[in-house]
Amino acid sequence: MDMPGNEEPLIDSRVGLTPRQARRIRIVLASVLMAAMAVVLVVRLASRTSVLVVGVYGAALVLCGVVIELSRHGRTRLGTWMLGLGLAAALAADWLLLP
Repeated sequence: MDMPGNEEPLIDSRVGLTPRQARRIRIVLASVLMAAMAVVLVVRLASRTSVLVVGVYGAALVLCGVVIELSRHGRTRLGTWMLGLGLAAALAADWLLLP
């Protein structure tokens, strides 16, 4: 029979990243994607110079920078959603808008 006063504390058995690790991973991911967008921008500008190319990929570069700053300030979930949706929108704009 268990006595109400003799309960053992529950042990938190979560397995996952610490907030610091999550921030660092998202900062590295956004930095890598920023470098990739810069390379794609250079390649696209070499094949066709257009203000739309600069606008789409420039916005993607700015977005990656914003995500890095959000991650540095602890807003990793918001940054992850912004990065995923923003880069998907940039790639969709490239496919739909750019010749």
